[in-house]
Amino acid sequence: MVPPETDVVDPVVLRSVFGANLRKLAGRYPSVAGLCRELGINRTQFNRYLSAESFPRPDVLHRICTFFKVDARILLEPVDGLISQSQDIFRHPVVEEFLGKTGSIVTENDFPSGLYRFSRPSFMDETQFVLGLLYVFRRDEKTFVRSFEARQAMHEQGLADTVINREIRGAVLKQEQGIAVLAARRNSTTCSFSFLSRIASFQNNFWEGYAARTISESLNGQRVVRMVFEHVTGNTNAILAAARQAGLCTHEDLPPYHARLLRLGQLFR
Repeated sequence: MVPPETDVVDPVVLRSVFGANLRKLAGRYPSVAGLCRELGINRTQFNRYLSAESFPRPDVLHRICTFFKVDARILLEPVDGLISQSQDIFRHPVVEEFLGKTGSIVTENDFPSGLYRFSRPSFMDETQFVLGLLYVFRRDEKTFVRSFEARQAMHEQGLADTVINREIRGAVLKQEQGIAVLAARRNSTTCSFSFLSRIASFQNNFWEGYAARTISESLNGQRVVRMVFEHVTGNTNAILAAARQAGLCTHEDLPPYHARLLRLGQLFR
C-alpha cells in the first residue's frame, strides 16, 4: 500500500525563514551581545541562527519565542504577521517610524537607572509643593518609571489612598533635548506628561522641566507646573530625607537646590 503524499518542508527553508525572522526581531535591540545575554544563548551560536546555518533545539526555540512573544509559526511565516500590533501602540505601522524605534531607546547616559528625588508645585494649591521619590528601571531594552502619588493629593481628589490606587507607572521616551515621561495610575486614570532636560551642576545629576496633567481647564488648579528631578542613587541621606518628607510641603521645606530651580522656573516662565 502506497502511503498518501504529504507536504514536507525542506529544513533549509525552515532555517532560512527562521533566520530572517530572528534578524528582524534582533534588529530592534541596540546590542546583539546584550540580547544574547538576555536570552542565555552563546553569541557564536546565535550568529549561526541569524545566518540560517543552524537551527535551535526545541527548548532554545521555546525560550526565543517566549522572549519575543511569538509562537512556533516563526519557522514558517514572516514575523510581521505574528506580533500583535495592538499590544504595542508605539510599534503600530502608523507611528512606528515616529515613536517606536529610536524614541524608545533611552541610554543610561541619557537618563540613568535608580532612585530620583523629585519636586514640583502642587496642581491643586499653588502655595504647596510635592516632594517624593521615583524609581527608574529598565526591562527588555526599554526604560520605565514607578512612583506613588502623595496621600494628601489622593485625599484632595476624593480618592482612597491605598497602595494600589496610589501607584504610578510610566514609559520614558528620548527627545532631542532631553527625555519625556508618559505616566498614569492604573487603568490610565490621571495621565501626566513630563519633559525634562539635564542641567549643568557640580554632580551632573539634575534634570528640570515641566509636568502636565490631563484634566479639563478650570478656575481651580493648574494643568502645567515646573518639575525638578535629582538622581540620588548612592546618596543615602538624600533618599532617607525624601522618604521621610514625601508628600505635600511648603517652599521652605524643599531641598535648597530644588527650591532655587523651581523659583527660577517661575520667574522666567
